[in-house]
Amino acid sequence: MSEAVDHGITVTEIAAMDQSIDVSAETTAAFVGRALRGPVNTPIAVENFGEYCRYFGDVWARSSLGPAVRQFFQHGGKQLYVVRVANNARGALVCLPANGTALVLRAAEPGSTERIRAAVDYDGTEEDDDERFNLTLQRLDPATGLIVDQEIFKKLSYKEEADNFAGDALLTSTLARLEHPYPTHRPEPTWMQGRRFETSYVYPAQAGTDGEELTDYDLIGSRKARTGLFALESIENFDLLYLPPPGKGVDVGPAAVLAAERYCRYRGAMLIVDPRAEWTTTDAAVHGVSQLGYASPNMIGYFPRVLHRGIADESPRPAGAAIAGLLCRRDRSSGPWQDPEHPPLQLHRELLPGIDVRDDDVHLLNRAGLNVVAQGRAGRATLTGSVTMGRGSEGHREFASLAVQRFCLQLVNRIAKATRWAVFESDNETLAQKIETQVERYFHCLHDRGVFADPDFVVQCDAGVSHRADSERHGVTILLAFHPVGSDQAISLTLHLTTSGCRVGTTAFAPSVEHCA
Repeated sequence: MSEAVDHGITVTEIAAMDQSIDVSAETTAAFVGRALRGPVNTPIAVENFGEYCRYFGDVWARSSLGPAVRQFFQHGGKQLYVVRVANNARGALVCLPANGTALVLRAAEPGSTERIRAAVDYDGTEEDDDERFNLTLQRLDPATGLIVDQEIFKKLSYKEEADNFAGDALLTSTLARLEHPYPTHRPEPTWMQGRRFETSYVYPAQAGTDGEELTDYDLIGSRKARTGLFALESIENFDLLYLPPPGKGVDVGPAAVLAAERYCRYRGAMLIVDPRAEWTTTDAAVHGVSQLGYASPNMIGYFPRVLHRGIADESPRPAGAAIAGLLCRRDRSSGPWQDPEHPPLQLHRELLPGIDVRDDDVHLLNRAGLNVVAQGRAGRATLTGSVTMGRGSEGHREFASLAVQRFCLQLVNRIAKATRWAVFESDNETLAQKIETQVERYFHCLHDRGVFADPDFVVQCDAGVSHRADSERHGVTILLAFHPVGSDQAISLTLHLTTSGCRVGTTAFAPSVEHCA
């Protein structure tokens, strides 16, 4: 059973008191889309394309998720969560005879390539026991037929009221679930024909199905059920989110994009947005962004799409996954505060800009919140621009800078995670001083790496020091003022830490960094 699969219990590790805040943690991306097989609505961590194939199958013509994952790793990404979603897909059905009735098992993972089989034996049961049985489940590799997973359940009962009822036991299975109607007798042993004491296996009576094309609502999912985007609730942190196109020639719809942007704001992450297929000119892209209402500093846009070198008559394809991989690689070497244009991010040699953007149109696209994929040196496509899709929609216009926005998100996420212990401590001046010391050490480390344009910064903590009447509900407040590289002026943020999470706000009347000690 894979340790990468979440079974509904989420354990959040809280950093120890006074622990140093990590300056160079790996940037994590998350992709949500359709796959050939694998667990549904469950984030799976993969570190290379081979791992993706092991869980979700190889590249599939009916989905762009596989090519996107491969593109991500080709461009330097290392840490990726993949969430498979499906639309009316069904798992294979295995029927085990039970004296005129049947024990009906449905594969837990839907899809036409999911291969499971089951066997029943009575080993270890009493001769006069007509209730208990042993069940063996196996998953087979669809290409080789080799066993890749196995589960054995001992002394199950077919009776619904029994403590060891098969339906209850299979709730922990990653391979199958018990379907209605339940059998009225114990399932018969699956002996090999002509060999009474050698167990054989029963294969599906009905193959699984891959379902229909994804809709926006499949991608969005349900927060209550933790499906779609909200399956990411079970992971502690991700920095970049990307939704590959749900089908060939089908763009992610505005509803899914806007829902994903809102979720990224909630999680402190950035959403990478592909240009729509019909945007074939600069004017169409600028007008399209305005018409769709994409205006958030938590969104990374680009234009145009890309072509594969040497493939004739190909339609331009998205490069969002490549940009995610490039950002992860840059963060590893330089940090998210580094302007992507210095030096420029270069795409793989096989990728070319889908159209040539004139130099005088680059500024127009950047003003609309779109970075430009342009022809660079030695024929390599490069990402020109370092902008978010904020376009001045926030109180701080600096958040229209991609480097500044990504740095602020990382800073907030790192501090919130490292100081989470404080909300379980008694509020007093000593607690405030500990938090301030912990955060100041982090700021000094950032300063040593050349993150700040100004060496002065402010870190203030209210942990009951102000004696607020609502201090228990208010939690711990941390006020930050700093001047990052790439920003024209200092930025002020307020972190409100409570047991339910961290809320972040900009601060209009924060202490000036000029008055720092």
